[in-house]
This record gives sequence, structure tokens and C-alpha cells, in this order.
Amino acid sequence: MKVGLFFGTFNPIHIGHLTIANHLAEHSDLDQVWFVVTPQSPFKKKNSLLDNRQRYEMVYLATKDYLKLKPSDIEFDLKQPNYTIDTLTYLEEKFPDYKFALIMGEDNLKSFHKWKNYEVILENYDIYVYPRLSDGEIDNRFKNHPRIFNISAPIIELSSTFIRKEIKAGRNICPMLPEKVWRYIDEMNFYKY
Repeated sequence: MKVGLFFGTFNPIHIGHLTIANHLAEHSDLDQVWFVVTPQSPFKKKNSLLDNRQRYEMVYLATKDYLKLKPSDIEFDLKQPNYTIDTLTYLEEKFPDYKFALIMGEDNLKSFHKWKNYEVILENYDIYVYPRLSDGEIDNRFKNHPRIFNISAPIIELSSTFIRKEIKAGRNICPMLPEKVWRYIDEMNFYKY
């Protein structure tokens, strides 16, 4: 089985995340896409960042009706700070029969050369890149690379930051979130203060 790993804080998960993940699950050779919920760094306390389990719950609610999309809390018990290469190594040991790939936005590819052991990642894992509106150029070493696949997924310029600001301002953001996630946020009074 080939699994695409979609890393993020998902604070909260929104329809943009789901659209990209589902597009990849349906239009690539990936059998599943796992939403890897990134833990809160103990060194970076953000008031707006919900607890790990609350964010995982939202990802669970958002993906439970999609057979090919799964929530993952795999990084919660790994050493902090999390580096992608360490998570990949751990996953290879835990799931030896699975093949893993990375999913990232074009904006992340532009800074990929700054990632820990990025050369090892490129050597061993496919990378699926979805389009994002962003400044800067992609490094030449990543253009036409045999392990990097540009996916023509829809460009959705929607951010969790924007959603949190809108909730705090008391605006209706229902169309931007899966219904179960919106209900959970509303019931828990998240992001309102």
C-alpha cells in the first residue's frame, strides 16, 4: 500500500485540506492519504493552537466518511521537535509493508533545501506537490526531479489562520469547514476568545 503523508497543525482542518487530500487519493497512485497532526512544540506556546487531541479529533471527524483519508497521531509520541525524516524512519519500522510519500504545497518545496536531511528524503521518498500561490522560485535541483510530482490539484487559498480570525470576529464560516468540524468547534467554543 502506498500512503501519502499530509503534515500540518490542522488548527482547524478545513475544506481546502480535504479537497487537496481527496484529489490526491483519487488522481494519483496513492492508496490512502494520512493527515499527520503535528504536535504543539513545547518550545512554541501559541494561544491559538488547540491541544493535540482536540485537533486530532477534528481531523477524525473530517475524514471518517472518506475511505481513503485517515487521521494520524503518529508524531504525538515522537521526540520533539519533530523532523520529517525522523517520522518517516519511524513509520518505515512500524509499517514495513507500506510505501510512504510526502505531500506538500509548492511554497514548502521552495524551502525544502532547509529541511533536515532533505537529500535522504528525496533519495527514498516520492514527493507530491500541490500548487500554491506564493512568492519565490523553486530551486533548480527540484525542477524535473524524478521523485517530485507536480499535481494539478485545485488551488484553494484558504487558511486556518483566516478561519480562526473569522470565528473570533463572530462571522459565519460554515462553508469553509466540514459540517462535523464546524459543530465540534461551535460546541467547544474554540477560537472565539
